[in-house]
Amino acid sequence: MNIYWIIFIGTAVASWIVQARMQSKFKKYSQIPTLNSMTGREVAEKMLRDNGIYDVQITQTSGHLTDHYNPTNKTVNLSESVYLSNSIAAAAVAAHECGHALQHEKAYAPLILRSKLVPVVSFSSKWVMWILLGGMFLLHVFPQLMFAGIVLFALTTLFSFVTLPVEIDASRRALGWLEESNIVDGEMYPQAKDALKSAAYTYVVAALSSLATLLYYIMIFLGGRRS
Repeated sequence: MNIYWIIFIGTAVASWIVQARMQSKFKKYSQIPTLNSMTGREVAEKMLRDNGIYDVQITQTSGHLTDHYNPTNKTVNLSESVYLSNSIAAAAVAAHECGHALQHEKAYAPLILRSKLVPVVSFSSKWVMWILLGGMFLLHVFPQLMFAGIVLFALTTLFSFVTLPVEIDASRRALGWLEESNIVDGEMYPQAKDALKSAAYTYVVAALSSLATLLYYIMIFLGGRRS
């Protein structure tokens, strides 16, 4: 079996396992209320206030686990299952997204870099597969096309790896605040940590998968140039 297919199948299986585990953890901890039964929205509001941030808006967004922080318009966007829920899972996710707002406030370098990469990655995601496909067909007559595709894909891979410290640091900020503010007690803290750790693994798998795919395209390019 081609080494790429081994890597591809391996990362696909790992991604499925990690996603299934994250969904299972979220479902489990969604059944356990926090000490003061604050909803995700209330947790987010309190964390922002406690950290002196008053110019970030909290909104409800559609979908499941679609929670995210938008640094462009300074909004913490919480999915319905987080915004309205008073569970440990909701508190952990809401605090995590507010962790990104704290990063923005403190000009956290990896977040700034990721934000600068967003326009490039948005462009790349639309065209990179077409460029790489065309590059493979024209490799022997126009190798520059595939090289350009590899450069674009490398930027998406860089984005995936820059995302890792951003997400890990946001979870660290969230867990520290959740414990200090008594949103979770000593028994609940490991549960909140477990929920965020499961989510972090999805970013690790995504980054490794992107790197494996990038190396595959590089091998095709180098092999075509030699032949």
